[in-house]
Amino acid sequence: MSVSSDAVIAAAPPLYSEVPIQRWVDGRTEQTLDRVAEEEPVALTYQRTPHVVMLTTPADLEDLGVGFTLSEAVVERPDEIKSVEVIREAGRIEVQIGIAGERFAALLNRQRNLTGRTGCGLCGAETIEQAIRHPAPVGRGPSISLAELHQALTELQGRQPLNAQTGSVHAAAWALPGKGIQVVREDVGRHNALDKVIGALTRAQIDCRAGYMVITSRASYEMVQKAATVGITLLAAVSAPTALAVRLALEAQLTLVGFARAHRHVVYANPQRLSN
Repeated sequence: MSVSSDAVIAAAPPLYSEVPIQRWVDGRTEQTLDRVAEEEPVALTYQRTPHVVMLTTPADLEDLGVGFTLSEAVVERPDEIKSVEVIREAGRIEVQIGIAGERFAALLNRQRNLTGRTGCGLCGAETIEQAIRHPAPVGRGPSISLAELHQALTELQGRQPLNAQTGSVHAAAWALPGKGIQVVREDVGRHNALDKVIGALTRAQIDCRAGYMVITSRASYEMVQKAATVGITLLAAVSAPTALAVRLALEAQLTLVGFARAHRHVVYANPQRLSN
């Protein structure tokens, strides 16, 4: 794929703003400033045809476009993504993605025009079949020791600079067995953070299937669906999964870990990839 720098030269929007606040602690009030994460609407288009508007942290947008295109099965293979370009003008941000002609024709047939919100990954799907996809079973994947999984969770705490500033964004991290975390992306939307990591790996021509994913959110159905679609074999979330996510993980043969912390975790599906 070809990746262009911003076609319209414009300053990238800030990732956070400082706002005046009144802080109350133990009966004492303080007037001060606080840093809050920015959230911007970003349009994803294919062949310049509108497809979805995402509310997202306005960074790593090429990664977002590529990752979304793969994890939502708009294309089946990375080489079907021909270009990705970010356009910023007049306060508007658009990610223009070029895909293979047959994939674009199939996309038009879906008759989807989504409005993505921070907490919603299925908004706009017209049928249950569109919303609830069933990815093919993932491959065998790597074996991961409990020690390195817990080390990755510990490492991730110090790899979230925007969250350290604002306390309000999610992170997704991709780790390699024996090498730890390799790629981290942050976003106000958990789905976006995951898509950004998938996109970053794809653009660097790194096989997602060689490692595993750690996320700071709950393991919703959409998160499992996205991971399984690109062949990731283990997903570890710091919060709980949903029942639908567990059922999909079992069906897709993906290892699903919840309540993952530095010293504990719960395996909900396919524990065979974890070893002592």
